[in-house]
Amino acid sequence: MFEPGLQRPNDIRLRKILDDTLVAPRWPDGFVMRGFAPGDASALHALLSEVYDDGAEGPFEEWWPNVAGDAEFDPALCFLVIDAKGRLAAAALCWTSAFVKDLVVHAQARGRGIGEALLWHAFAVFRDRGAAHVDLKTNTVESAAAVRLYNRLGMFEVDWAG
Repeated sequence: MFEPGLQRPNDIRLRKILDDTLVAPRWPDGFVMRGFAPGDASALHALLSEVYDDGAEGPFEEWWPNVAGDAEFDPALCFLVIDAKGRLAAAALCWTSAFVKDLVVHAQARGRGIGEALLWHAFAVFRDRGAAHVDLKTNTVESAAAVRLYNRLGMFEVDWAG
């Protein structure tokens, strides 16, 4: 996913209406979701940097102050998935505007439904906060598998960059 204000070719904004189609997340065996604590910032940055191989996150010393200082950051909207060995396997970092800023799953944890469970969890949290919908932005070429997941969860196109 990409920052809301930055547009690249093939970027698309998708939306999920928070209605009665929401289902409870199902976490695969050996994985648990927990909230974010300040000591998790370095591990989150490392996961984002590994998954986003374009280096978009930048060095931790710049990234963390930008995230933590953003008016849309709320640590209660950062959801971490830990594997059986205590490692960070996946994360969803959301903004208060009901926007999924980042959704990442480590390569070794993919294909188990973790991304889907994270999204269902985020959708429920935003519904409980009174949001009518949740948006995210992704790239249809670079993240084709993610787009298929989003479509399967009922997300639809609301904006297209080109």
